[in-house]
Amino acid sequence: MKILLLFFIRCYWFFMPRNRRRKCLFKTSCSHYVYEQTKKKDLQAGLRALYFRIKNCNSQYQIIEVGGEKILITKTNKIFREKELSEYILKK
Repeated sequence: MKILLLFFIRCYWFFMPRNRRRKCLFKTSCSHYVYEQTKKKDLQAGLRALYFRIKNCNSQYQIIEVGGEKILITKTNKIFREKELSEYILKK
């Protein structure tokens, strides 16, 4: 099953042009994060990573500045520091 998830992610990368993909909030895109977790660990870790990103990588977030650093707060109240965020989201 691990191989199947990795295969689907690779198909997504191959068939979905970069300019048609949704912009990710995080420095490591959601598909790359799930792929890395699945490959390094196992299917269960990959599915947990997928669930986490689906819950937290959406348009309902706030960016605040604290002590000169931008911080993102998701709708589930998870907090991410500037170093974890994509350049795309920091430019907004």
